[in-house]
Amino acid sequence: MVGLGNPGAEYEWSRHNLGFMLIDKLAQAAGITRFRRECQALIARANIGSQAVTLVKPQTYMNLSGEAVSCLTRKFEATASELIVISDDLALPFGKIRIRARGTSGGHNGLKSISAALGTDEFTRLRIGIQPDHPLADSKKFVLDTFPMTSRAAVEETLEKSAEAVRTILADGVLKAMTDYNGE
Repeated sequence: MVGLGNPGAEYEWSRHNLGFMLIDKLAQAAGITRFRRECQALIARANIGSQAVTLVKPQTYMNLSGEAVSCLTRKFEATASELIVISDDLALPFGKIRIRARGTSGGHNGLKSISAALGTDEFTRLRIGIQPDHPLADSKKFVLDTFPMTSRAAVEETLEKSAEAVRTILADGVLKAMTDYNGE
């Protein structure tokens, strides 16, 4: 399971780091306190429900995430279809999530990098909406900006809903999770 984000304290609460935030939430719920460095990523083994998973936070910048993911899939002899990739999505309203069993990058550079490195779009993705309710002058600046303090409770609610969706994917499959969460 790969959460996308950018390394460094300056990006910790940025909109582009929702993937990292969800990985951290899942790790905390599983009692994981330490990640180790491997293949340009921070990784940890965890049990989520009855499933053993590897939690991954690539430590390359977003547009190079595929390097870490490709290295780890080779090392652990995993296939792309076994991956769940978590990312932010500027095209989805803030707080909404969308789950897909496969698909395009939708313009997201992290997803684009992973697809290119693996040579396929055949991996599950969970996208978390960050679209504002107003037009943007600079989308790059917006995704790299931190969430305002007034939004932090809503971010936590969205992360909890996203964690529940991950648990559903693992326990009941991606189609059940799509049915349960894509319409909300």
